[in-house]
Amino acid sequence: MTFAIVIAIDLLHLQKITIMVLSRFWLTIFISSIVFIVVSLFTANTYTIDSVLNGKKDDPILVCEKYVEQLPAFIKDSIKTAPEQTMMVNRDTLNADTTYVYKNKTVKIYSGLQKSDGLLPTCKSTLLDLILPLMAYLAFFCGLMELLIISGASGKLAKVLSPVFVKVFPSIPKNHPSISYMTLNFAANFLGLDSAATPFGLKAMESLQEINPEKDKASDAQIMFMCLHASGLTLIATSIIGYRAAANASNPADVMLPCIITSFIGTIAAFLIVGVKQKINFKSASLLIGLMTLIAAIVGLLMYVNHLDLIGKNYFTSNLSGLILVTIIAFTLIFSFIHEKKFKEAETTVFDTFVVGANNGVKTGVTIFPYVLGMLVAISLFRNSGLFEIISDAIGFIFSNMGVSKEITNALPVAMLRPFSSAGSRGFLIDSMNTFGADSLTARLSSIFQCSAESTFYVIAVYFGSVNIKNTRYALGTMLLVDLICVITAIFVATWFF
Repeated sequence: MTFAIVIAIDLLHLQKITIMVLSRFWLTIFISSIVFIVVSLFTANTYTIDSVLNGKKDDPILVCEKYVEQLPAFIKDSIKTAPEQTMMVNRDTLNADTTYVYKNKTVKIYSGLQKSDGLLPTCKSTLLDLILPLMAYLAFFCGLMELLIISGASGKLAKVLSPVFVKVFPSIPKNHPSISYMTLNFAANFLGLDSAATPFGLKAMESLQEINPEKDKASDAQIMFMCLHASGLTLIATSIIGYRAAANASNPADVMLPCIITSFIGTIAAFLIVGVKQKINFKSASLLIGLMTLIAAIVGLLMYVNHLDLIGKNYFTSNLSGLILVTIIAFTLIFSFIHEKKFKEAETTVFDTFVVGANNGVKTGVTIFPYVLGMLVAISLFRNSGLFEIISDAIGFIFSNMGVSKEITNALPVAMLRPFSSAGSRGFLIDSMNTFGADSLTARLSSIFQCSAESTFYVIAVYFGSVNIKNTRYALGTMLLVDLICVITAIFVATWFF
């Protein structure tokens, strides 16, 4: 009896620890960044912290201010006659331009560019550039999903896929609506349709929350869904192909197969890790059939794409995703029109149903805004403090001394930043293509890093925040482990291919 009580107390203590993991990680990023900023300011490593608070991405950074008499003679003589009393000196040895601005007897000296928006611009951009567009996507796709529900299409899809999904998600009742939402989410991710994937995923989390016995604690089904979603299985990496085309890559789509292989291994790893934890039966016939069907579909598409020439590949990859999205929209509307009597039975119309769903999408956007804001502001401080670069450089140094090639270590910042910020890692990706060339191993590896994983902390904040789950259990640790597996896989795959 005493032993049972001790075990119960230990389990309760463990649960409290897991509840605090994300919160303490968030606090660690915030506090360590602030401490580093303050220490840098008072040790003269940083001249001003205004950029951390008010600066914008790619703004020049103010490094010091001097009286004009203190400047070297050639600058002092030139700056007073320069246009707008501003001059730029290229400092190749420091890999940065230095700008001198003369005003009111002093000269402000700027060098380097800010890595990301400061705290206050991040607050503004989170609402205007992220949440409001997301709310628009949510409104539209949640409206479509409401049509799928009332028309009965989601129920039919769930019925068809139940034999496989009940093996992967044993806690979900057969033919449950969440099955169709998860399917649409996986399909949208698979095709690189991020704007559609998020609304489908949030609807899936909401549906799974309805059968969650502990509302503030993530269920097994929610964790499995989150980890599979975050593993980032992608067939058509449209955005990556676009970036490479813009950087004049000789074959913008040549990273597509490595991206598929890496993300597929990440997805299998996520399934196995969570499956072992949840004691899933991997020998189930329906599960094996579903997995083999998925593999066959991927191989078939790869074989088809592989036989196309360069123009054919670009045409196929640029149109497939959009065509399928249009097909989903058209199917939803036509199916709703054919089954209009079901809307009459529900005492509504097709359009009114769409409006109700859209309204729910807007409410979801409002709900997740504070979660996203808190996470992105912490990441902004972390990057602008300079702490991220120190950690990144240290890891690069360690790998270099382990014999890892410079081309690989140059791509690691993308892998390190990807779990925190998609936009931030995208910036490193574009920079790697501009610096090393789009066809370099560094740029190609960076592309694979970018498309083979999700922004883990953003996803955690959005998806769990949308249903007010505070205890994410082992979801965060598993997602970060899968990210690491994807990084290691990407390095091997890129080295093998290129």
